[in-house]
Amino acid sequence: MPFPSLSLPQRGANVHPPETAAGAYNSRGGFMDRRRFFSIAAAPVVLRARVLGLNGQPGANDTLRIAFIGLGGRARWMIQNEKFPGAQIVAVADCFLPRCFEAAKLHPDGERWQKYQDYRRMLEKEKLDAVFVETTTHARALIAIHAMQAGLDVYAEKPLTLTVEEGRVLVRAARRYKRIVQTGTQQRSMPINVYASKLVREGAIGKVREVIVCNFLPPRRWEPKPAQPLPEGLDWDQWCNQTELRPYHEELFRRWAIYRDYDGGGQSWGVTGWGTHSLDQVQCALGTDSTGPVEIWPEEPGPQCKVTLRYASGTLLKLEEPIRKDHSQLGAIFVGEKGRIQILRGDFIADPPELKKGAPEVTPEGPGENRFHIENFFASMRTRQAPSADVEIGHRSTTVCHLVNICRELGRKLRWDPRRERFIGDKEANRLLSRPRRKGYELPRIA
Repeated sequence: MPFPSLSLPQRGANVHPPETAAGAYNSRGGFMDRRRFFSIAAAPVVLRARVLGLNGQPGANDTLRIAFIGLGGRARWMIQNEKFPGAQIVAVADCFLPRCFEAAKLHPDGERWQKYQDYRRMLEKEKLDAVFVETTTHARALIAIHAMQAGLDVYAEKPLTLTVEEGRVLVRAARRYKRIVQTGTQQRSMPINVYASKLVREGAIGKVREVIVCNFLPPRRWEPKPAQPLPEGLDWDQWCNQTELRPYHEELFRRWAIYRDYDGGGQSWGVTGWGTHSLDQVQCALGTDSTGPVEIWPEEPGPQCKVTLRYASGTLLKLEEPIRKDHSQLGAIFVGEKGRIQILRGDFIADPPELKKGAPEVTPEGPGENRFHIENFFASMRTRQAPSADVEIGHRSTTVCHLVNICRELGRKLRWDPRRERFIGDKEANRLLSRPRRKGYELPRIA
């Protein structure tokens, strides 16, 4: 369906379309001069006084000032259905400016929010403590790094990255700038999921022989289409970010997540869509948060072939379960020598059933299901202790998704060194760990 004709609100005290003053922004859609921004970003981080309490973190009674970058469906769902205890949303940014106003209508304070088309201007002007980066996947890593360089903590939506290289740079940035980064895999903070994962990890069902998950869908290749008129208020250059500056097309703008150049299969049953939650649940329950599989192979030919991964422990992870049209595949089935546990979102099924005795309450799906994860993020901001889905954890789990996609793309068995994060003796596979980036959107060098 084509976009309706949009009448953008007039610029006012809390509306910030791209500036055009000489030397501040270029003429290709309102971007801040990149040399100026990166010279600022490369400098040592100096945190604003209001960000820090007496011990170098927000005080226990300080209200955290937060902002959203990216206001697509996921961000709007969170704004409308989640609470942010001890925090206040004060600003939002989206390269498609009308979305700022759409999101503002969903929140009682939305009219007062500062609204930006260029997130970098927001990072410069606003006194923030953290940002929720809810952008497209292909833009997420660089934006998160810019936020860290500006001295902010980050809640980054899943999948964390487009490539393995991006993930390692994100981890380096978080450590270099001493920032809290929470990955948006909320099952990590649900009490019953934490409980079930601990049961598996600590041997309640004996040694885990195999883990069974959905045979998640791969990404598709984008086929060129005729250019369409740009919607009013969209900065297409900024939206394309690191990727090729293709002609605008509504199909790409709306359904980017299913295409390889922009995500790894971000649809509901895709590898980096719900597969991110499932494979993160596997990593958590197996206790492999700082490592990963060592081998991966296709079980059959084809782009959506079943895939098996082997961990150093001998445990096999099998993407083989047919898609079920419900939410039961957001976790995994763990088959051990002494029993079986199926971890779901907010619940689990145990055999023997007595393993569930004393488990926390079920976390219902829907509004409020992210509350534990958001609260964990805010608590980590105050204590400076690692959150439940720390950036290293998010990177390692997302890497499993990338390994599945690379294996399918090459159609052969691969050996993986999780310490070096390289394929063993395979130059072709190693070339797929990163991608060329468009000039002006390169990842910064972080020691």
